Amino acid sequence: DHRDLPSFPTRRSSDLTSPFALALGAIVALSLLGVPIAQAMIGGSILYLWLKGMDMGSAAEQLLNGTNSSYLMLAIPLFVLAANFMSTGSVLDRLLRFCNAVVGRFPGGLAQVNVLQSIVFASMSGSALADAAGSGRLMQSMMTRDGRYTREFAGALTAVSAVIGPILPPSIPLVLYALVSGASIGYLFLAGVLPGLLLAAVQMALVYVQAKRRRFPVEPAVPLRELPRITREALPALMLPVILLGCLYSGITTPTEAAGLAAAYALLVAALLYRSLQWRALYASLLASARTSVSIGMLIAGAMVFNYVITSENIPATLSAVLRTLDLSPLAFLLLVNLLLLVLGAFLEGSTIILVILPVLLPTAAALGVDPVHFGVIAVLNIMIGLVTPPYGLLLFMMMRIADVSLTALLREVLPFLAVMFGALAVVTLWPDFVLALPRLAGYSG
Repeated sequence: DHRDLPSFPTRRSSDLTSPFALALGAIVALSLLGVPIAQAMIGGSILYLWLKGMDMGSAAEQLLNGTNSSYLMLAIPLFVLAANFMSTGSVLDRLLRFCNAVVGRFPGGLAQVNVLQSIVFASMSGSALADAAGSGRLMQSMMTRDGRYTREFAGALTAVSAVIGPILPPSIPLVLYALVSGASIGYLFLAGVLPGLLLAAVQMALVYVQAKRRRFPVEPAVPLRELPRITREALPALMLPVILLGCLYSGITTPTEAAGLAAAYALLVAALLYRSLQWRALYASLLASARTSVSIGMLIAGAMVFNYVITSENIPATLSAVLRTLDLSPLAFLLLVNLLLLVLGAFLEGSTIILVILPVLLPTAAALGVDPVHFGVIAVLNIMIGLVTPPYGLLLFMMMRIADVSLTALLREVLPFLAVMFGALAVVTLWPDFVLALPRLAGYSG
């Protein structure tokens, strides 16, 4: 009897008029109109709850329970605060002088410095976009001064080297992955070290080859007698990741407490030791940290509400069942995930993928016996490479504006780097022991 049907009949998620499909359409439409993705996800989720006749307070309850019970989330604003303290002028100058002293004498000296500074500044940002906009912008200016490098090459190198930072600790994407997966943030940080260094190594090797072929300039060699002084001046800043990881793996602190200690150490080094953090700069650092933390917090809030919708639709279990019918091996599943995340990374912001897409894939990964730490590093590496993958990689558009070049010219220089980065991704995917070597030394049983 049709009179017994509810006001909002249940439809399959694949039905274009189903509440879930309409919610997805609302999220896409709002995003195209320029609404931030966090608010778009909240708006689409509210529409879904209304169409389903569900209690809208249930989503808010899930959101509050998720945020209040996650002590790890406090680590994110603290890492952001530490990064802003350490990104003041005097600290940047000392670190860049150190990088130049180490690799500036090699072919393509400043280009090599650009890659090395991404390793050094990994502890200062944990964000690819922040690295490109901060120290990367400075390297772009230095490389193109006096026409030593073309703007296209400098912009491409700055973009691809910026993806190294979020793979090395402390990494905000890995913190977010720990939040949705329950994996140990300490082991994730350690697991990111060798893949991050591998990515830097293949980029530096390509720079060396191109420098020989295109006769890039070599910087004046810093006298070896100056190296101890330059290293001593940069050492307090270089010690930040060492102290952070030492506290984590010695068991002295929890990850959140280690983040607080890192922020306090960064403040002491920048304000008292280097004296580069005056009151005005301190206020600017606090304000920038608050804005970034609120932006990330809103994204987490929107993703948690939308994840509630995805769970209500039983999508993770359905996808897991579909993939099981395909009888995929763990390797085939990881290759499929690589392809999916590379495509999504070229269109979406990385945090959105981690918070919305990965929770759908994690049950299948667990059912196939894929190690969660290995899976997290693969996912973050894919998402970071997606930032420089055409046609819509966010870093490409950022560097177009910073370098003032066309997308075509930028892509011409980016493509060789993408080729070697895909090679590094293949090593990380096919060789789990490479990723898990350091975590196992620290006691990981995976």
